[in-house]
Amino acid sequence: MAVFALSLSACSRDYIFEGNEYSNPMTVNRIKRLYEARDACLAKNAVPADATNSDVASIAKAVSLSCAPETDRLIIASNPDRDPKVAMAIRNDTDQRATLYVMRAQR
Repeated sequence: MAVFALSLSACSRDYIFEGNEYSNPMTVNRIKRLYEARDACLAKNAVPADATNSDVASIAKAVSLSCAPETDRLIIASNPDRDPKVAMAIRNDTDQRATLYVMRAQR
């Protein structure tokens, strides 16, 4: 019975959210602003692909790299534990969004 009680206490709400920066509204707003800054950078730098010289993927990668400072700030703010999986997920998201912005610029 003591093991059961300990396992229940391990699942308590306070334990799960202890140290969670995302419960802090100021942190949430900061991360939201950093996402917006990254997306604004991607939109600003997206150009249509040139049918003769470049493909969408190449241009999107260049756009993504041009916004690396914004992406890095976003990773630092949203990944205080420096989990490489989180960093990779944000970088992949940046690459995907860059592709979308380049494709929209084609219109």
